[in-house]
Amino acid sequence: LKKIQSIFLTTDELIYYNFYFIFFLALLGKLSSVYRLKTALRTDERVRLMNEIISGIQVIKMYTWEKPFAKLVSISRRVEISAIRGASYVRGIYMSFMMFTSRTSLFITILAYVLFGNTINARQVFMVTAFYNVLRQSMTIFFPQGLALIAETKISIDRLNQFLLYEETDLVSNEKHTNSVGLANGITEKNDLDTFINAVSITNGTAKWIGSSNENTLSNLTMNIKRGSLIAVIGPVGSGKTSLLHVILQELPLLMGKLNVSGSISYASQEPWLFTGSVRQNILFGQEMDRMRYKTVISKCALERDFKLLPYADKTIVGERGVSLNIYLLDDPLSAVDTHVGKQLFENCIRDYLGQKTVILITHQLQYLKDVDHLFILKNGILQASGSFDDLQSSGLDFANLLKSEVEEVKEEKPKMSRQSSANRKVSVISTGSTEGNIPQQVEEQRSTGTISSYVYKSYISAGGNCFVVFGVFFLLIIAQVAASLGDYFITYWVNLEQKRAEEAGSTRVLQHSAYYDYWFHNSDSSDFWDFSTETSIYIYAGLTVAVIVLSLTRSFAFFEMCMKASVTLHDTMFNSIILGTMRFFNTNTSGRILNRFSKDMGAVDERLPLALVDCTQIGAALLAIIIVIGTVDPWLLIPTVVMGTLFYFIRVFYLKTSRNIKRLEGVTRSPVFAHLSASLQGLTTIRAFGAQAVLEKEFDNHQDLHSSTWFSFIATATAFGYFLDIICVIYIALITFSFLVLGNETYGGNVGLAITQALGLTGMFQWGMRQTAELENQMTSVERILEYTSVEHEPPLKTSPDKTPPETWPDKGEVKFADLFLYYFPDDPPVLKSLNFTIRPLEKVGIVGRTGAGKSSLIAALFRLTDTKGSIIIDGVDTNNLGLHDLRSKISIIPQEPVLFSGTMRKNLDPFDEYDDEVLWKALEEVELKDVVSDMTSGLNSKMSEGGTNFSVGQRQLVCLARAIIRNNKILVLDEATANVDPQTDALIQHTIRRKFANCTVLTIAHRLHTVMDSDKVLVMDAGTMVQFDHPHILLQDEDGIFYGMVQQTGKAMAETLTKVAEDSYKKMSS
Repeated sequence: LKKIQSIFLTTDELIYYNFYFIFFLALLGKLSSVYRLKTALRTDERVRLMNEIISGIQVIKMYTWEKPFAKLVSISRRVEISAIRGASYVRGIYMSFMMFTSRTSLFITILAYVLFGNTINARQVFMVTAFYNVLRQSMTIFFPQGLALIAETKISIDRLNQFLLYEETDLVSNEKHTNSVGLANGITEKNDLDTFINAVSITNGTAKWIGSSNENTLSNLTMNIKRGSLIAVIGPVGSGKTSLLHVILQELPLLMGKLNVSGSISYASQEPWLFTGSVRQNILFGQEMDRMRYKTVISKCALERDFKLLPYADKTIVGERGVSLNIYLLDDPLSAVDTHVGKQLFENCIRDYLGQKTVILITHQLQYLKDVDHLFILKNGILQASGSFDDLQSSGLDFANLLKSEVEEVKEEKPKMSRQSSANRKVSVISTGSTEGNIPQQVEEQRSTGTISSYVYKSYISAGGNCFVVFGVFFLLIIAQVAASLGDYFITYWVNLEQKRAEEAGSTRVLQHSAYYDYWFHNSDSSDFWDFSTETSIYIYAGLTVAVIVLSLTRSFAFFEMCMKASVTLHDTMFNSIILGTMRFFNTNTSGRILNRFSKDMGAVDERLPLALVDCTQIGAALLAIIIVIGTVDPWLLIPTVVMGTLFYFIRVFYLKTSRNIKRLEGVTRSPVFAHLSASLQGLTTIRAFGAQAVLEKEFDNHQDLHSSTWFSFIATATAFGYFLDIICVIYIALITFSFLVLGNETYGGNVGLAITQALGLTGMFQWGMRQTAELENQMTSVERILEYTSVEHEPPLKTSPDKTPPETWPDKGEVKFADLFLYYFPDDPPVLKSLNFTIRPLEKVGIVGRTGAGKSSLIAALFRLTDTKGSIIIDGVDTNNLGLHDLRSKISIIPQEPVLFSGTMRKNLDPFDEYDDEVLWKALEEVELKDVVSDMTSGLNSKMSEGGTNFSVGQRQLVCLARAIIRNNKILVLDEATANVDPQTDALIQHTIRRKFANCTVLTIAHRLHTVMDSDKVLVMDAGTMVQFDHPHILLQDEDGIFYGMVQQTGKAMAETLTKVAEDSYKKMSS
């Protein structure tokens, strides 16, 4: 509206200029939207990569992959910064407009006027200047920002629209599964008799996860599952067992065939999913508390002893690292627990408590199959056979061979000793002690208080470059403002010069409308005027105008470049600090909390902070120049100016005291939103299976409402701040205007015009400057939060000091000696491992077993130095405390219980350092029988892996981890229950490969399945963090009062006899 008004009021003067600027701004707005889209996409990619790193940080540390991932993040960050830099240059042009657009407009107007043969005078120049000053803030700040925000809003809406148009699942709640659903989605209407007999029926079902894939995940599958029956589904790795459950859950839609589900569903996923909350909240999962039923379930699931070990029982907070139903889908839940615990769960929970329910159990524990009602055997997504245990065993199929090593028909005895489990090793239990009676609270995110310290500003500025760079940028700022002020002064000088000529020629009466003219003409001799011709004046004014344009653009580009350098430095410093941080840091800070720093806070530093900083410095220089001009023309105007500035300052102090803390609170309340969303995405299948969408949505809404309320409060305080500034500005203008009426008629009209126009410009500058200084301090909270993560506790050095570096061939024997070792997860907590003293001889194969909390996984943490220890671990005569972490960890291979793959290529997942040629990698894949699988992928070793390796089954991911160990070929290998999630054939493959490829290595195996360690050279039995037994399993079995003997007997008579026989044969073979 102001632009249109100026066009109509000054038509003659602006005829050559009024419209081109708007089109130029529109062009920049379009360019800004392009860069914004690029930035959004590349930021998404970087944050996704950071999420993978944070989720798999322990594996990254144990594999010494910090540097490859740091390189990936660096590459991703450089690509992102290239887009941000382009957007910043566009913003730099916007920010320069405030400096040169009004001056350029004035120059073009005067140039056109003079070239048409006219003579300029003060009335015309001041009138046009006044209108341009009114337009300047609207056209150079608000209008460009509005265009940019409109472009960014459109991009955000388009992205949301694209997301909302993704294919959706048919949200049929579990309570409504008995209702028929249309044939179009592959679910048939029910026949009453079929519904009465069968809980689940699939007819000629075909499905695949990837629509473009040539192979089906499940092909022509037909099965009928009767109500109340216990069904087992078995098959090799990648056969489609889990996919079958996803079909029943309607997570994997059928391409062909019909599905009929009659009843509500419960689901236990293959990879246990926990959300941040108490153990009780994770068990109830939104249901009402029924104490009798809850107590029964706890007993049946063998959790009573675990609750006794936890500091606050079922009220203990677990971190993200750690309704009556009819149909229960159990995806291999027995793999992650010890053998006798698995048996207790199977008998007490699955067979007894769920005895009248329909249970579909996917399992690799074949010893339980004789107790199920019906078996389904899958291979390559095809139903190979089905029937009862007896029918299949006598059928002559390979099924019999599959079973004979593990299944015994002798009736097994009930368990006689207390249970044990290592299932809770996956859970990060957050507690602050074991004080009885206190209700534990989740570790809160830290939040700073008070003003932003000078250290934060200093750190940000120094991150942008050295003192010479900073000085150069601020020098450009000053010189650009000097050029602008010289241009303002010269146009006044030129006007006075033209009027002086007119007076001397007697052609016109002297017009003393200019305060500058009044000053110079009445207080200076005529010789003080340098008599420039009109042509020379045009050249000088043009030169000054061009200088202002060039200097202001250069200044803005240099300023944004410095800010980009600061942003890159802060990000790299924070990432390097995080990647070197201790595991204690990651166990006490949720992934959402960490991602918050790398996404929202980093985004503010990338984009919003530079705008506020450039504005503040630019406005500060302009304010200083305006005050100097006002003080030169009329010193009395400085009095109300100082008063206004003082009021502005006090209001700003009051405002910042509130808004700064609200901004910090907004950052803290944002973290739970990220954490909840991340956890919900990981457990989406479980959430839908339980019909808990409403519960999770309500919890998310609570987190989002809390964040939105703090964000709205921040916006409201900013609006109130602006409102009070407006009131002060109106009063200031009124005082200036009425002061001239009170003073009388001695003041020239030019003085009045200059005073009012300068006052308008000054108030606009003051007001916007106050807003932006407040915005600068608010955005500096993001720098403050980033700096908090640049000083996290670091692990010991990665490299060994030169005087303690072991030989390159170390370790060449593989002897591992624990000497009076203690391990602490927190400095003030009691030790988890206590006074361990034992020696593992070179090339020995040692199994590690024990009850819950015995310290089995802590032993691995000590070996890899993942946490604080006292005492020594000596490998081949070298104390590992004297080694750099990389020099230690790179010499130990590990196959973790939870296999972790990362997005990227298969090659990078096997050899991120590019140390080996393709032949070595293919050979390793062949050893684990994955060569054909990888060969069939689009690009072989260079084929892309999905996030978390989800395009591979859990068993296949475990085989990839085994291939990694084969490639590294270290002298020491650690297996953390590496065969828990694989079928017996793959288990046999892994065991055979380990015995063959690592025969000349020392192997430590944490075992849940005792059969995997019964032929070991020794078994280490741990209890409560101490070593209680350490010898050959056959010798340990001679001690009937020993823990190990009890563990073996716990598996049942038949299995115990088998295990005893394996141990005896191994001992005889070793002794011969």
